Amino acid sequence: MTGDLLPPTLPDFAFSRAQALKRLEEFVPLAGRYSKYRNHVLPGHPWVSKLSPAVRHRLLLEEECCQAPLTRYAASTMEKFTQEVYWRRYWKAWMSLRPQVWSSYLTDLQHIQHHGTFNEVRQRAERCMNGKSSTDIMNYFAHELTTTGYLHNHARMWFAGWWVHVERLPWQLGAHFFFRNLLDADPASNTLSWRWVAGIQTPGKTYLPRRANIEKYIDPEILDTRQGGLRHLESPVAHRPECPPKEPVTRPRLEAGGRVEPGKIGLWIHEEDLLPEKGPLADLVPHTTMITGDFESWCALAYSEQKRAWLVSALRDTEARTKHFYKVDTHLAAEQPLSVSLSSWARQNDLRGVVTLRPEVGPLADQLPSLREALAKGGVELVLFDRPEDTRVRPLATGGFFNFWKKCQRDQEPASQ
Repeated sequence: MTGDLLPPTLPDFAFSRAQALKRLEEFVPLAGRYSKYRNHVLPGHPWVSKLSPAVRHRLLLEEECCQAPLTRYAASTMEKFTQEVYWRRYWKAWMSLRPQVWSSYLTDLQHIQHHGTFNEVRQRAERCMNGKSSTDIMNYFAHELTTTGYLHNHARMWFAGWWVHVERLPWQLGAHFFFRNLLDADPASNTLSWRWVAGIQTPGKTYLPRRANIEKYIDPEILDTRQGGLRHLESPVAHRPECPPKEPVTRPRLEAGGRVEPGKIGLWIHEEDLLPEKGPLADLVPHTTMITGDFESWCALAYSEQKRAWLVSALRDTEARTKHFYKVDTHLAAEQPLSVSLSSWARQNDLRGVVTLRPEVGPLADQLPSLREALAKGGVELVLFDRPEDTRVRPLATGGFFNFWKKCQRDQEPASQ
């Protein structure tokens, strides 16, 4: 293996609302050239916003990211950037309609990780994750991911395609590798993107990493000393798995939420949505607030140290903002199970209800039934609120992305006079 593995130093990713707004402001002058340069992988990644962790955990809202460049550029100029934001919305809405896809992924992952027949597969996967494969540029990307918590989107596609179609490794192991390291990984976009690369999400359509494409878009400063193994990408052949039947919509409607009964109310803020002061909970008058990290899932899913550190910093920023906005006692949970911390907090404050923004499909949403049961034992109701923008786009994700995009555009058109 040749070449230095160390990636260029990246600026710290915004972990506070103030930092994210400043980063967005700094990106706007560059946004007009996003469409032209977005596929180029250069040292420092200067042509992308690097706001994805903030958007994923909603330190910034999607609409804020879409609207800011429009103060300077025409909507047509910014269409590619806007679409990238909407891809995240699309994946979340698609999986919300089909939560069984997440459950199936977790079941498959557990089987691969613990079944003895996969020992050799897991060993090969470990070599690839540790940057010890025979393809230097993929080793570089693996190292960048594990040391910075980030990969350029084009690099993610190359790496996933190489993992599945060249190394012939299970896509579930690759998705887990990304999920536990990427600061911006959410269950929907990460899982479904890997399914797409593997040819499962859109049956028959795969993504293959090709040497010519890599040489076109990776800056020579990165690629020139990392040529080893590129021959494997000269003419890659798709590894087509058995495609399951088309995933049906199994949850067309969400359970009703948003009704607060009289009595002391506590506001629960979680890592899936760190901006309660903007949205349906802005006018809530809570007796107390609790901010939690899903520490159990961080451990169970083996989150990297940099991912945990970013999340803790974002939670602390949310704690400060919440105290200032709601002007009530605010608690940041210690590292204990959510059922314990929420129940104890509710009991100590004599709460009758706990209000929160509904988490999307993923590790936290999986715990809602047990959390609701634990609170109910103390006579406390868990009340879920939905952001109107989420409920508006959710039913539009019945087909592919561009159909979804067109529906969203029509939905935003003003009514004719």
